[in-house]
Amino acid sequence: MTTLKIKQGWEAQLSLLFDLSGAKTILRNKQHKGPLLVQRPFYPEGDNTCHVYIIHPPGGVVGGDILNIDIKTGSGTHALITTPAAGKFYRSSGAFARQDQVIKISSNAILEWLPQETIIYNGAKSKISTRVELDEGAHFLGWEITCLGLPISSQKFTDGVLRQHFEVWQQGKPVLVERGCFEGQSQAVISRWGLANYTVVGTLVCTCDNPAVVENIRLALMEQVKEDLFSVTVINGLVVCRYLGHEAYRARFFFAKTWGMLRNKVFSRPACHPRIWNT
Repeated sequence: MTTLKIKQGWEAQLSLLFDLSGAKTILRNKQHKGPLLVQRPFYPEGDNTCHVYIIHPPGGVVGGDILNIDIKTGSGTHALITTPAAGKFYRSSGAFARQDQVIKISSNAILEWLPQETIIYNGAKSKISTRVELDEGAHFLGWEITCLGLPISSQKFTDGVLRQHFEVWQQGKPVLVERGCFEGQSQAVISRWGLANYTVVGTLVCTCDNPAVVENIRLALMEQVKEDLFSVTVINGLVVCRYLGHEAYRARFFFAKTWGMLRNKVFSRPACHPRIWNT
């Protein structure tokens, strides 16, 4: 009798290398395996900044799926990466789903990492990690927004688990290392020392240590705070913004405003919203 061994889940990999061609940033190399790819680069700013959209055709991740994203930038490049839609981690029958992202930014390069929100559905088992490695003089401006369930659609996150890692390293030394483990109905989700029953959590990070920039962001946005929570501070040479609320669009509002201000002050560039955000 022959036993068939069935592999569970998709395994997808995407590697991107940005480099200079003259003064223009180009996507020098892209390699992908499985359902993870990019569209052709865009140049909506009319100059040398390269915009790229990462696409995951299945539209969601289930137990046993593994997604690996590896991004490298050459010296002096400027790239902006986003996604066309929210990421989704669906209910699992037992196996964890994983998404691992490593971003390596060379000297004097700029990488903007602006994915749309990730939704963790009730019953999902997910591990998400992001590691940013900066060479001397490298710049990073990025965010991650996570939604636990969809309470507005009566889909609360009462069961399942999210293990989330986010790290920033400068010249081989850690400057921001965060670990989160959120299980449905756990104290980390419901207690005031945790998420206090807020269902949308976000972090924005930028390589900037200018206190005046932080104060400008506070003055511009604190009056917009309603039932949600928003903070901005400087940690080890990084501007770190945090959001807690119940609506993903509110997180996007605060982070997009902050991103525009930081982009202008740190990179001397006005905000240029990716066109895909309007669809």
